[in-house]
Amino acid sequence: QVQLVESGGGLVQPGGSLRLSCAASGFTFSQYPLNWYRQPPGEERQMVATISRGGTVTTYASSVKGRFTISRDNAKNTVDLEMNTLKPGDTAVYYCHAHFWNTDFWGQGTQVTVSS
Repeated sequence: QVQLVESGGGLVQPGGSLRLSCAASGFTFSQYPLNWYRQPPGEERQMVATISRGGTVTTYASSVKGRFTISRDNAKNTVDLEMNTLKPGDTAVYYCHAHFWNTDFWGQGTQVTVSS
C-alpha cells in the first residue's frame, strides 16, 4: 500500500535550521509530483512547497520562499524539505503529500516547533 513516512522534526531556536525527509513506498515515485504541507496550531493545513516529477520545477508558499528548499531523490524514493532561518510562525505539524489515482495520500506528520 502507499506509505509516506516523515522524519526530522523537532525543537529548534528562531534562526535555526531543520531538514525534514519523507520516505515513500507503494507507488512509482518518479511519476508524480510531491508536496509538503503544514498545519499550525488552530489553523487549517496549508501548502508549503511542491516539486515536479523530475525535480526541476519547484513552487513555494510566499511565507517560506527564500528560506525553504524542497528536493527529491527518485533513486531513493525520498523528498526532503530544508528549512532555514526558522521563525516561531513556522511552528506546525509538517506533512508529506501526494495526489494520484484520484486520491490524496498523507504521511502521519512530524512536529516542528520553533521557540527560544
